[in-house]
Amino acid sequence: MTTGSRARSFGSAAARYAAHRPSYPAALFDTVEELAGFPLAGARVADVGAGTGIASALLHARGARVVAVEPSEGMAAEFRRRNPGIALVRGDGDRLPLATEGTDLLTYAQSWHWTDPALAGPEALRVLRPGGALAVWSNDPDTDVEWIADQQARIEKHFGPGWYVNEPARPLPGLDFTTRRLRWSRPVSVEAHLGKLSTHSLFLVAEPGTDTFLEAERARLLALFPDGRLREHYTVRLDMAVRR
Repeated sequence: MTTGSRARSFGSAAARYAAHRPSYPAALFDTVEELAGFPLAGARVADVGAGTGIASALLHARGARVVAVEPSEGMAAEFRRRNPGIALVRGDGDRLPLATEGTDLLTYAQSWHWTDPALAGPEALRVLRPGGALAVWSNDPDTDVEWIADQQARIEKHFGPGWYVNEPARPLPGLDFTTRRLRWSRPVSVEAHLGKLSTHSLFLVAEPGTDTFLEAERARLLALFPDGRLREHYTVRLDMAVRR
């Protein structure tokens, strides 16, 4: 299974992705404003790897002038259905279809790891205005919570290590990153949690035993949470750099 095949897998499950993937806490956008040094309201924001628009919609709600960039046809179609008032262009972080120095804030929500940093870094520097900011973030399962740590261990045992592909932004020439971590949680049903799991690329590429694993996981979770409700806990890792 290649990284490319995993990256291309999302389009086939776009509606399920939009329905089950978690959102982001308001504190994340407060922190983005703090580290960027300017408000989101009125800012020219490009949300790269926008998917179905989870982050784009939240940025738009904060008053940003958002342009979403998305390579997948299936994800782009779902984005347009859910966010008809937000501009969308097709492209990816390695070759941004954006004007030079025309962007105040460039965001990658759960998507930086699908780029080639050797290409995406220079592209970020090209499209950001001086003083503009690059924000890279991900929702990571909070393994300080026992049941989540146990589930992560089961996934790695079944499918092998490295299933969760989000990676932090690494230092790049001209971009020095500051890192913040924010914890949050959301209540969901067991079925919604399993639906969320099934939207990760490892599950979408139909690895052998995927359905069997999810069925076994349903039984374990219902034994832990007999009312069929649980609380997912996340740590948002935010890496931000300002172009000087």
